[in-house]
Amino acid sequence: MPDMQPLTASDVQKKTDVSRETLDKLEHYSKLLSKWQKAINLVGNSTLQDMWRRHFLDSLQLLPYLPEEGVIVDMGSGAGFPGLVLSVCGRENIHLIESDQRKSQFLRTVIRENEASANLHVKRIEEVSIANISCVTARALASLESLVSYAWPFIRETNGKCLFLKGQNYKEELEELEKNWNYTINIHDSQTDDLGKILEISAIQPK
Repeated sequence: MPDMQPLTASDVQKKTDVSRETLDKLEHYSKLLSKWQKAINLVGNSTLQDMWRRHFLDSLQLLPYLPEEGVIVDMGSGAGFPGLVLSVCGRENIHLIESDQRKSQFLRTVIRENEASANLHVKRIEEVSIANISCVTARALASLESLVSYAWPFIRETNGKCLFLKGQNYKEELEELEKNWNYTINIHDSQTDDLGKILEISAIQPK
């Protein structure tokens, strides 16, 4: 989307209908991101020019697809996209998994200063055990096959689903996924990337 003008906080509010209070929290989040980015590589520097589209709207677009109840696990949370954004919006029972100590300190700061309810696990994904999981999310973490392999231990008892944000190579990644897994999938267009998709994967079972 090289010809698009960067979105503002107000633009994102109009697109998502988040409350003014939530938008205030997200604006504070954005300021913390800009501040911490100078010391820690939280996101690609070029994305800061359009952070409201590339990071905040990108995360918020998952809201309509989240299950109404149950625990949500965000794998490899990084700078908190999408999991911490969803928590700041008021979604409860969100668990963030991030093994990097410095990124985790940033996440703690955003959680504390925005009074978010997210739970942070400073561990590797395979070291975390959480019950009653209804949904697993991830963005820019690993291949689709790897993501499903990471997610499977979390959702196999609950038959939960996955929401993964993927770019233009998602078809090739689905071909790899089909070699080892059975699943049902709904593919939704991304609001932030003309070639990107939201992959809503459920009924996952290893072959």
